[in-house]
Amino acid sequence: MEKRVTFGKWTIGILFAVPQLLLIFTFFYWPAGQAVYWSLTLQQPWGGGNIWVGLDNFRSILSNADYWSSITASLVFAGISTGLAMFIALVLAALTDRQLAGSRLYRVVLIWPYGIAAPALAMAFRFILAPEAGFMAMVNRVWPGIWDPGLDGADAMASIIVAFSWKYVGYNFIFFLAAFQAIPRSLIEAAAMDGSGVIRRFWDIQFPLITPTIFFLLVINITESFQDSFGIVDIMTAGGPANATNLMVYKIYSDGFKGLDYSGAAAQSIILMLLIIVLTIFQFRFIERRVHYR
Repeated sequence: MEKRVTFGKWTIGILFAVPQLLLIFTFFYWPAGQAVYWSLTLQQPWGGGNIWVGLDNFRSILSNADYWSSITASLVFAGISTGLAMFIALVLAALTDRQLAGSRLYRVVLIWPYGIAAPALAMAFRFILAPEAGFMAMVNRVWPGIWDPGLDGADAMASIIVAFSWKYVGYNFIFFLAAFQAIPRSLIEAAAMDGSGVIRRFWDIQFPLITPTIFFLLVINITESFQDSFGIVDIMTAGGPANATNLMVYKIYSDGFKGLDYSGAAAQSIILMLLIIVLTIFQFRFIERRVHYR
């Protein structure tokens, strides 16, 4: 018979919940509420009060072509980096699950990149992908001018995508490997005895059974690509060249802390939050239908 832990008085349960509620209110609801209020007012850069302007900040932002370019760049970055990080992690997890030589070492090493702070990671990749030194310098000597993130927007976008994907491959790898190992070995062995090859077993048995993990990682990776990309962009490209990598999260910082447009930055943060919510709802509404829960 299942035993449940109960409290003698309801006040004890409330006391246990209060610290968590305070943290949520302090670090989420209060800042979010302040951002909504600032987005509806015109904040003075150096203090001195504010003026109620309603939705004027949103109208100004949504009529700005540079902001729409920022949205486009963010969507491109999120889509490519998420697909790249998840695909590489899936392949590595599938190979490791087969107990290939050195698989135990892979499990330890592949999680390390996720523990690196984004600015440190970005600094490393800024040198690794520099056009004047290292591997990319050799490529440029063979094909002069083919790679220059400082001048070419596509190259700059590719560089931050590579850096972000490298960071999240390890995170995705751990979840994929756990999902593979949760599949009963008897299913794989039975399919092998029936003559199914490795790829056939993967698509017909393993892939459908790990779709809950794929869906979970898809939501997490897309959300993090909008939020956790600031440090990489700031160090590697600073939004350039020509705003090619000026993602939404970096534009909020640039307009708010460099341009001192606090109200506009607050409005942009609200739009970013709403965009993430819409994308998450879309994924739960349409993509989750293809998920096979065991």
